[in-house]
Amino acid sequence: MTQPSGRLYLLYHELRSARSRYSYALETEEFVKQLDLFLKLRTDPQQSLWPEITFDDGHISNFEYALPLLQSRNLKASFFITVGWTGQRADYMGWSELQKMHNAGQSIGAHGWTHTLLTHCDSKSLHHELVDARLALEDKLGAPVTTMSLPGGRYNSQVLAACEQAGYTQVFTSAPKIEPNPKSATLGRLNIRGDMTLEWITKLFQPGSNVVSGLERQYRRKAAAQSLLGDRLYAKLWAILNRKEAGTDAEDAAAK
Repeated sequence: MTQPSGRLYLLYHELRSARSRYSYALETEEFVKQLDLFLKLRTDPQQSLWPEITFDDGHISNFEYALPLLQSRNLKASFFITVGWTGQRADYMGWSELQKMHNAGQSIGAHGWTHTLLTHCDSKSLHHELVDARLALEDKLGAPVTTMSLPGGRYNSQVLAACEQAGYTQVFTSAPKIEPNPKSATLGRLNIRGDMTLEWITKLFQPGSNVVSGLERQYRRKAAAQSLLGDRLYAKLWAILNRKEAGTDAEDAAAK
């Protein structure tokens, strides 16, 4: 495969066998089309922007649907796990599934312990969300865990410093941006929703496309709205706009 000059990290959550109104649930058939596009892009010698696949939370569909589809195409993804939900919450992976994903060569990272927004945490809570989560994953998987995905994409200087002290060498946000090579310590991602068409996603990777830069501006406006409304009110608004279902994701997922 060719080596890219830049990377666009894509963020997924849940896959379903049928189309859903919930924005964070992607129909498996659409995911297949996107994977085939990514494989084509990665093998095109003229392609300078490389798609990278990530998943947040640890939903069971990551194991049941995403893993076999990735393996059949020899593609790797990064799976960021909410440790406190593992083996405890319905419809989320257990340790057996995580171990199998790790053994299959997929990357496993942390997504906190409770999915709490880290900007709301004191030093004790940050230690639990960052250090305890990393140590639990390393203990169960028998391998180092050095990547962290920020719940809700929220962070400040204190959170980033705590991530570094906790042993994470790369921290993933939810800010859509193209990442140049070599990769930095803090990486942005584009959240993929169920209403995004294959044609639109293809445009992201076309030479000279300004789609991602437009999304960056949109994200900054959203961040301003979050600051103005506050987390609780913004979360309620997000849930309505994205047709959030009971029991899906966490109450603070709205920041993504």
